[in-house]
Amino acid sequence: QVQLVESGGDLVQPGGSLRISCAASGSIFSIYTKAWYRQGPGKQREFVAEITRGGSTNVANSVKGRFTISIDNAKNTMHLQMNSLKPEDTAVYYCNFRGALRTYWGQGTQVTVSS
Repeated sequence: QVQLVESGGDLVQPGGSLRISCAASGSIFSIYTKAWYRQGPGKQREFVAEITRGGSTNVANSVKGRFTISIDNAKNTMHLQMNSLKPEDTAVYYCNFRGALRTYWGQGTQVTVSS
């Protein structure tokens, strides 16, 4: 089992920056891909960014050049640094850990971009 807890969501003005985090505990050794997804109001959940066990990253075109995914292995924490935020980035952000047999989700953290 893996437990995921997101934090750091907030209200931020357009053009601003925010870093959200996902603290993981449990059988993390079984995980091979860690990712962020988001779900905006009235929208389907969508992929944002991912990082593999080998350190390769992949970022959605909509956030490329603005968002950066990173891992702090010592603290079992995943971060998403978000810069140049836009109102369309408003969403609940979820962390997602994928293993060979199971996929785990956190409860989400709200990010609102508004003036």
